[in-house]
Amino acid sequence: MQKRVEQIVKILDEKKAESIEAFDMSDRDYIAKFVIIATAMAGRHAFALTDELKERLKPLGEQFLAIESSDDWVVVDLGDILIHIMSAEHRAKYNIEELLTKLKEQKSSF
Repeated sequence: MQKRVEQIVKILDEKKAESIEAFDMSDRDYIAKFVIIATAMAGRHAFALTDELKERLKPLGEQFLAIESSDDWVVVDLGDILIHIMSAEHRAKYNIEELLTKLKEQKSSF
């Protein structure tokens, strides 16, 4: 699993995604074991990042279960890994990092 996440982060980084973060949610009751969040420079950049992920990961056996996209946000569902590629504005507005961090902290407080 860690190797898959590292590969995704590497692809996003090589294609100039910004502020890439990976969250290990495997110890939580969450919809995915890992969540990767990255900022795209523009809507077209987000689509290009998604295409690059498909081109490079499918030959490795990665299955893309769903891709939801708009000009400001692309969500790629790999089953146990969710990838959010967002505009800077949407990333700041929805602040998924804060939600995931709070979920992780709740685990350690019990």
